[in-house]
Amino acid sequence: MAEKKPTKVEDAKARSNQLRGTIAEVLADGDAEKFEHDDIQCMKFHGIYQQDNRDERKGKDKHYSFMIRTKCPGGRMTAEQYLAQDAIAAQYTYNDSLRLTTRQAVQFHGVIKGELKTTMRALNQALISTIAACGDVERNVMCSPAPLGDPIHRQARALTDEVAAKLAPATGAYYEIWLDGEKVDRGEQIVEEPFYGESYLPRKFKTGVATPEDNSVDVYTQDCGLITVHDGEKITAVNVLVGGGLGMTHRKADTFARMGSPLGSVAPEHAADAVKAVVSIHRDFGDRTDRRHARLKYVVDDRGMDWFAEEFKRRVDFALHDWVEVGPLQLNDYLGRHAQGDGKYFYGVWVQNGRVSDFEGGPRIKSAFRKIVETLRPSVVLTPNQSLLFADLQEADIDTLEAILAEHGVTKPTDINGTKRYAMACVALPTCGLALAEAERYLPDLTDAIEAELAKHGLEDEPITIRMTGCPNGCARPYTADLAFVGRKPGVYDIFLGGRLAGDRMAELFADSVPDGELLDRLRPVFETWAKDRRGDEALGDFYNRVFAGDELRTKVTGAKENPSELRVLEVVG
Repeated sequence: MAEKKPTKVEDAKARSNQLRGTIAEVLADGDAEKFEHDDIQCMKFHGIYQQDNRDERKGKDKHYSFMIRTKCPGGRMTAEQYLAQDAIAAQYTYNDSLRLTTRQAVQFHGVIKGELKTTMRALNQALISTIAACGDVERNVMCSPAPLGDPIHRQARALTDEVAAKLAPATGAYYEIWLDGEKVDRGEQIVEEPFYGESYLPRKFKTGVATPEDNSVDVYTQDCGLITVHDGEKITAVNVLVGGGLGMTHRKADTFARMGSPLGSVAPEHAADAVKAVVSIHRDFGDRTDRRHARLKYVVDDRGMDWFAEEFKRRVDFALHDWVEVGPLQLNDYLGRHAQGDGKYFYGVWVQNGRVSDFEGGPRIKSAFRKIVETLRPSVVLTPNQSLLFADLQEADIDTLEAILAEHGVTKPTDINGTKRYAMACVALPTCGLALAEAERYLPDLTDAIEAELAKHGLEDEPITIRMTGCPNGCARPYTADLAFVGRKPGVYDIFLGGRLAGDRMAELFADSVPDGELLDRLRPVFETWAKDRRGDEALGDFYNRVFAGDELRTKVTGAKENPSELRVLEVVG
């Protein structure tokens, strides 16, 4: 049997001269409308995706623009950095908006090629980087967003920064291309990427740091998840999960979403090096011949955890201890007013699908946030739920902040019900090249309809994780939600049910290829049965699992074929 060849992306990385490619030359070429394959792959490492706005297409002519994503460990930024990004969005994006991502970063959409370098330089001047926000490297490292002053959260944030620093690419390409830095004469003796090498990782790598009190990072869905163990005063150990990941491909059963598996625990001072060791295993054993099979989860699934644990131990000079039980994880979205524990306060504001914009005839979110930051000069933290926290406030600032929100028509956090509060969607159409169906633009109407249906049963305030993606790659973390919609083709979705708020269980495929006009009809029997037969305050995902799915704690899910669960529902309700 012939040996499989590396993918075209692997070839592009190897030829890229440590992510330089011909990006600088194409940028300088005023006649070039777009970048070609090898440069497109390299630019992802710089935090840039070349996109085609499908709303602007004219026949076969594509309308090219660029999405820039920042790298912001733990989602933290200063007031000055937030205001700089607000100004950049106003000057360089096609719709004057900021998009808060599910990985605690910011995306700018619709930047044109002629302003690409100027935009990148403006971000850098505000001390905001985009290197490794995308690409086959460690991505933005996530962390519980609460800006609390207690030692546990401070140590968790420090660990997040340490992981990000240890796994940042070393190439000088970013500074040469975007900041006109001095070119490096590599020579034969200079190795710019002593850890990643010239081909970097087989695919992207994601890490998240959670506390038992807050799993908003969905720690089980990370390639490497860290759960802090603490005694209230300090972190005493860090549990390590490996092999999580949510991307898959429709009708390919050998691709799947997977929950991370417990590897064990390490001493806090070794946690960042533990992540680096896990990344090195991905680097050395990940599949470079099939990008659909190239994530760490397939290494773990194919080789098993016993093999993985032994390989991990072989690479580190510290002990791997047993997993430490910390009890069930919780989710906290931190909306509204909270004491930080240091005499100051922070305030969380809900942002629907992460879109910070001034909506015509609706809330002027972008203007409100800008005025709050200009007036109060708070620190800003982005959450994994696409919302935003204003931190380091004085108690008297809260009234001012709420008055500004009201002035701009922004909904107060206390007025967000459970149906909308935890809903998330990916960008999808028109700019994401992978999108098969709508998500961000459609979910608000769908959640309104779901809310109205639940209100008939008095359930509209029940906390439900509702998530929607335009394709099966899972950017809005649909497969751990109580209820999720995954785009299959324009106007058609797969429905998943059975995850839960804590993010520690996979949903299952409930209905396959449902037209958008029939989504609510398919769900109505589930809602009716939940209202009638739930036990106490049983959540939707927990109820669904107990009654329809055998109360299993699933660790994998695939969208390869229709699941008979919907038939079981119809049988139960008659």
